Amino acid sequence: MRFFSRWACLLLLAAAVGAQTADVAGSWEGVLELPSAKLRIRLHVEKTAAGALAAKMDSVDQGAMGIPVDQVSFADGVVRWSISRLGASYEGKLNEAGDLIEGTMTQGVALKLNLKRMSAAAVASAAIRRPQTPKPPYPYKVEEVSFASKAEGVTMGGTLTIPEGAGPHPAVILISGSGAQDRDETIFSHKPFLVLADHLTRKGIAVLRYDDRGVGKSTGSREEATSVDFSEDAEGGLDFLMKRKEIDAKRIGFVGHSEGGVIAPMIAVRRPETAFIVLMAGTGVDGEQILYEQGQAVLKANGASAEAIAAQRSIQEKIFAIVKAERDPAAAAVKLKEVLGGSPAVEQSIRNVNSMWFRYFLTYNPQPVLERVKCPVLALNGSLDAQVVPGQNLPAIEAALKKGGNQDFETALLPGLNHLMQTAKTGGVPEYNQIEETMAPAALDKMATWLRRRAGLETGR
Repeated sequence: MRFFSRWACLLLLAAAVGAQTADVAGSWEGVLELPSAKLRIRLHVEKTAAGALAAKMDSVDQGAMGIPVDQVSFADGVVRWSISRLGASYEGKLNEAGDLIEGTMTQGVALKLNLKRMSAAAVASAAIRRPQTPKPPYPYKVEEVSFASKAEGVTMGGTLTIPEGAGPHPAVILISGSGAQDRDETIFSHKPFLVLADHLTRKGIAVLRYDDRGVGKSTGSREEATSVDFSEDAEGGLDFLMKRKEIDAKRIGFVGHSEGGVIAPMIAVRRPETAFIVLMAGTGVDGEQILYEQGQAVLKANGASAEAIAAQRSIQEKIFAIVKAERDPAAAAVKLKEVLGGSPAVEQSIRNVNSMWFRYFLTYNPQPVLERVKCPVLALNGSLDAQVVPGQNLPAIEAALKKGGNQDFETALLPGLNHLMQTAKTGGVPEYNQIEETMAPAALDKMATWLRRRAGLETGR
């Protein structure tokens, strides 16, 4: 569930420069210290054939690469660049040795950002490694597919992987977390759904994964959509698989990550033929309570002070009160700006919290739906999950399933795993990109074993 702010940076188009152009060519790296996180910033500068500068800058820990810079220049020993749509700018002085730019980055507030020149070896070693990403040839069938959402006029593009051997096979449909996600749920160069689909298909379970509406090869708009609308997209996948001869229509379920863990129970209640569901970091309480706990956990994981955590809680309470009380988005935007200010970055935040999706999420309580789920359920959380805090959510999910009389469910706390089910140290968001592992084997094996047993592929509970 991606409720953290994607403070972004970069890529470039350059302005003309003076005779010192070559002096800043190369790669540079520094650390931008925000109140709640430390972000590694890399600047890559090169000289064009016309003698101008071209550059790109990466916010490494957020996986933000190649975002356009409006202007970049170097004259009289001073480096300057700006990104107008983010309201961001930088100015720094190159030292005499030519290996350090000392300066300040400004985006609403001014923060020190010193950039040190990187050696060729350092640039090479900084290459992103994702060793779990599977590569062909695969020991199973891979098919590009499309299917109709239950929502009128929306078509989903995706990938269906089918195990070897005679079918019909059990199957699962993967439902992504919040935000516009592709079929692999790509984040920070990680591809969790590709890794999960590969693992499950090798274990005898067919997997359908798809681009979210408005992403990749899926049509439709996200502008006015909520979790309910996204549940209709996933439900269309169920109809599609039930018509496939390679798939056993009586053994089809869902694996939902984060917001997907909210959506899967909605479908299971509407469609009792759903065979099983897995809630991977799914929520058990309303969105407002999720965000309070998330805000505290994320800041704490990043080393923030008690004062900073308290200040954020106070701002959150003001924001949420406005959104809940003011139904008119335009009027709410005015009141939110009074609380938050009016920089470009803040304006984007206001649009986010004022959206239909956020308004729905803030007040949606999943417990009444969970109480009505009768199919087998596996609910997983990592012990270091800072976005969907396990102590808040797993007990709530368990209580709702018990109250509803569900006869086959399991909740599991996986030690040392974060929100993406990676083996982590802190659980903080910036750590996601730093970890080479995409999904811990413990999580992959837990899901595969549970699904195989519920699908009748092996014995046991």
